[in-house]
Amino acid sequence: MMKENGVIFQFFHWYHEGNLWNEFAEKAESLSLLGISAVWFPPANKCELGLKGRGYDVYDQYDLGEFNQKGTIKTRYGTKDEYLNAIKKAHENNISVYADIVLNHRMGADETETVTVQKVDEEDRTKKIGEPFIAEAATKFTFPGRGGVYSDFVWDYQCFSGIDRVTKNGENKKGIFKIHNDCGTEWNNSASHQFGNYDYLMGADIEYRNPKVIQEIKNWIKWYMETTKADGVRLDALKHISSDFLEEFIHYLKTEINENIFVMGEYWKDDADKISDFSERMNSLISLFDAPLHYNFFNASKQKKDFDLRTIFKKTFLKDHPAVCVSFVENHDTQPLQGLESSVEEWFKPLAYAIILLSEMGYPCVFYADFYGAEYTDTKDGVTQKIIIPKVEILPKLLEARQKFAFGEQVNYFDNKNCIAWLRKGNSDSAPCVIILSNGDDAQKQIDLGKQFAKHRFRDFLRHRTEIIECDENGKAMFTVNSESVSIWVSI
Repeated sequence: MMKENGVIFQFFHWYHEGNLWNEFAEKAESLSLLGISAVWFPPANKCELGLKGRGYDVYDQYDLGEFNQKGTIKTRYGTKDEYLNAIKKAHENNISVYADIVLNHRMGADETETVTVQKVDEEDRTKKIGEPFIAEAATKFTFPGRGGVYSDFVWDYQCFSGIDRVTKNGENKKGIFKIHNDCGTEWNNSASHQFGNYDYLMGADIEYRNPKVIQEIKNWIKWYMETTKADGVRLDALKHISSDFLEEFIHYLKTEINENIFVMGEYWKDDADKISDFSERMNSLISLFDAPLHYNFFNASKQKKDFDLRTIFKKTFLKDHPAVCVSFVENHDTQPLQGLESSVEEWFKPLAYAIILLSEMGYPCVFYADFYGAEYTDTKDGVTQKIIIPKVEILPKLLEARQKFAFGEQVNYFDNKNCIAWLRKGNSDSAPCVIILSNGDDAQKQIDLGKQFAKHRFRDFLRHRTEIIECDENGKAMFTVNSESVSIWVSI
């Protein structure tokens, strides 16, 4: 469950190097002191790419860095013991742990099988190309390195609905191929209907109409939660997974494992209405990332003063579903050189983080690379680039401000295209504060705090402004902000 003024920390980025589990164990205490109440860890499972895998190229979900598979015992992030120790350190510092869970696919099969497949149009997966044919496909997972420890379940083609490469008469073929199995010859209709049907994403796509698969996934998640003592899960790539299965899976988590388990998921859509529809389908039992808000931040950073700040929450999931919304500025998919690259420009990140950390609505998530900075090199579209993501220097102060001042009812002053503000009224233990942003020139805005604050004085907690502001006899004052900046005015 979310703690009051809780903050999630996404403790990884796509290009992270080094032992992540040990790094977190060392930093857990300092993060807790900043008000971090939950950490989102990347998938801990063994990957097709071994040490190079990020966790999303799932090979064996029972191998958390314990068995010699794919050329390594440990994963990219460390060993199983180090992972469990990181979770223990989190709990010692009152930080909940959300484990990233990939339910969509498997990669790196141990054997091939003879299967019947049919190629489909990648732009409309409901359209079939040619006739079904017999081919060899990498669809059998026996996990010889684990040798049946924890589970002796063997994944074969009956467990998968599609694959992206097959071999016919010795010739390798690439594309999207629908596997014909006992569940039929069509895709699962309860996945997203983007591209006609978006059941298939990558690798060997899991068939959630197979009851044996469903039972194995339930057995695994029960083992995983009991083994790791994680407090919640982050579910990956939900628009590619059967909604029927997800309803059953989330119900199982809540009733058979832990009624207080926190479940959040990635249903990546730039249309808030579609995210809302999915949320309602899941009976609001899962919190969802607000991709539309991220894109508003991205566009605001690009357009600068041409962006109307009054519309920053327009068409966002946060606006209509604040209780089940995870707000964020960046993540591992949006960082430079990644598939959903839409990096918010550096100048706007302090404003964006002020919005998610100091607003009454939503459950904010801070990104590792924004907090610590990151440097990496990768190739995209044939061009090798060195990327530097500077840390957002003001982030620790914004986190401190959330813990000290972000309480009480919020009153918005969204009445100017280039300058917005909001008042947090405070509570019995916290005085009110005023947050004011500008994406243009130096600006000011009159805020009414009420007569009980007559002659009350305020200072900028961020020290971007040095003056002291005093309310008049009616509790009104003109609060200021620098060009392309944010200020947090707090009581002296």
